Amino acid sequence: MTPSVWAPRAEHVALRVPARGADVRMRRGDDGWWHAPLSLDHGEEYGFVLGDSDSARPDPRSRWQPRGVHDLSAAFDPSRHAWQDSDWTGRQLAGGVVYELHVGTFTKEGTLDAAARRLDHLVDLGVDFVELLPVNAFNGVHNWGYDGVLWYAVHEPYGGPAAYQRFVDACHRAGLGVIQDVVYNHLGPSGNYLPEFGPYLRDAEATAWGSSVDLDETEVRRYIVDNALMWLRDLHVDGLRLDAVHALHDRSATHILQELAESVDALSAHVGRPLTLIAESDLNDARLVSAREAGGFGLTAQWSDDYHHALHVALTGETDGYYADFAPLSALVKASTQGFFHDGTFSSFRGRRHGSPIDPRLPTWRLVAFAQDHDQIGNRAAGDRLSQSLDAGGLAIAAVLTVLAPFTPMLFMGEEWAASTPWQFFTSHPEQELGEATARGRKAEFARMGWDESVVPDPQDPATFERSVLRWEERDAAPHAGLLALYRDLLALRRRVADFTDPDFRSLSADADEERRWFRLRRASSEIVVNFASADVVFPIDASAEIALATDGRTVATGGVVRLPARSAAVLVPSGG
Repeated sequence: MTPSVWAPRAEHVALRVPARGADVRMRRGDDGWWHAPLSLDHGEEYGFVLGDSDSARPDPRSRWQPRGVHDLSAAFDPSRHAWQDSDWTGRQLAGGVVYELHVGTFTKEGTLDAAARRLDHLVDLGVDFVELLPVNAFNGVHNWGYDGVLWYAVHEPYGGPAAYQRFVDACHRAGLGVIQDVVYNHLGPSGNYLPEFGPYLRDAEATAWGSSVDLDETEVRRYIVDNALMWLRDLHVDGLRLDAVHALHDRSATHILQELAESVDALSAHVGRPLTLIAESDLNDARLVSAREAGGFGLTAQWSDDYHHALHVALTGETDGYYADFAPLSALVKASTQGFFHDGTFSSFRGRRHGSPIDPRLPTWRLVAFAQDHDQIGNRAAGDRLSQSLDAGGLAIAAVLTVLAPFTPMLFMGEEWAASTPWQFFTSHPEQELGEATARGRKAEFARMGWDESVVPDPQDPATFERSVLRWEERDAAPHAGLLALYRDLLALRRRVADFTDPDFRSLSADADEERRWFRLRRASSEIVVNFASADVVFPIDASAEIALATDGRTVATGGVVRLPARSAAVLVPSGG
């Protein structure tokens, strides 16, 4: 590789390659770019010396940080990997199921190679995509990944970029697509040297996580788009999950999300396989996933927090904070059939009207729905999963209403076997002051919400991370094995019955009984019936319907009625279907 760097703030720049002796002055080109008069071999370490500094900084576009984010970069040649996925033609999101995992806690080893050895479990389960939480380089060893500071490099303790290539290759050989979670709205608190190079950040404009990214700068936008293309082109990734896009403050005529979508669509046409962009958004704005011809940004899909909130409240009865508006079962009815609950309605949590309606002509699979995810578990005071609070019946209902939702289902690692391990907020900042500030801030945040600080684990305590690692040995033991079998059956049913991948909002209808706590969702000619109550319920159904799956063996459908035991669900399909 021939090193070059965008550093408009530097008066002069030198390339430091310790193995070659003295620093080499770089030549200033156009628009603040600097170029070196030599090439580096794979594995050679290098850095950039800015102005009169004695220290070398890592490359902002570094692919490889063998000794961490404060040290030198290493040249990485992605073509050295002999890809084995030439027969892989990709996988479209429509009809698919996503499995979200964190590399560091998915296995005891916490590496990409170890995760690859568990892919047979995902294939057997029946999912289509593996979605990795951020793997970009951050300071420390253990972290959720959202404190990344070098967006192009794969975190070395996970195995670095070569291991990442092996993981993607293994996924494709197993028939699984790969979606990579990326963070373009902020940078982490340790190891961010980008402002020394150029105006990457708007210090006067902050997000909840620090200074916002300066999207007025053409080269900063290029930095983001090039990063997205790197994952998809050089590392053969099939899609990106874009973190918190509502924090991308863009005043440009063409929003960065649209620019990303246009660039990724062009790459998709070139490589001849589907490439997916999924937004995490707090806006409830369908323009994100609407066609550009119709004035939208043209992203593939977006997460649906409203569906999660409605389902969570129905399952648990929790109505604190942002769950308050979702207390009645009618919230689940609306979220199930219209996508957004807040579609211009008043949000008590925000203190204002929020969201806008979804055009019913939009395909339902453009919303990603889940009962659990890393945020909704990890941002609870104790990081407790549904398995820590629900009975077996409630967990089974959650499975049915996640897998057979009208939207693209997403599971969080271990959810499928009711993992007993929590998933807590953990960090490993080497800087003592930063670590202590993080721990204090975490406790203060929950204290403001009325939580007892003693239940909030210290994110810097290694035990917090260790508690969050999945215990694979429990997967095949009771009661975990029973729920795992249910998830497998549900995913198989979803593929077998076309109604459960029908993307038409207009084929959906639902109703609920607030007093008796039952809920019914019709999907074309099939329906899902749920009893959230602690007593049996009986209600009418189509006389020709038969039970395709029931979470309680005592369920009976006959004579145009179904008797549904307490805390259970059943799936009804037309006779012979």
